[in-house]
Amino acid sequence: MGKLSTHVLDTVHGVPAQGVALELYRLNGDSRTLLTQTATNQDGRCDAPLLSGPALTQGVYELVFHAGDYFARKGVPLPEPRFVDQVVLRFGVANPDENYHVPLVVTPWTWSTYRGS
Repeated sequence: MGKLSTHVLDTVHGVPAQGVALELYRLNGDSRTLLTQTATNQDGRCDAPLLSGPALTQGVYELVFHAGDYFARKGVPLPEPRFVDQVVLRFGVANPDENYHVPLVVTPWTWSTYRGS
């Protein structure tokens, strides 16, 4: 049985990003269903998988990371409106028996992701 996990790395400060609020949604056509809301811990990870076992199904998902709020709390001077505020990652799960790790590497000006395991 697979699982879905994430973590956030703050490359401005070179640290795991603690306290980043995030939501996970499942998409079905034009509808969007909130599955979970959480925040990253001191290691920039969530305390538990976002989904695991039978809860992880084939389909399209979105992770929404509140990166702008995180950098504002860290005292980083940000323009208004923020260049990077909420990072929305839409991704697909083709095989729910596999592990999907979807990390976010972020600054107030750029972000990237990749599929980990």
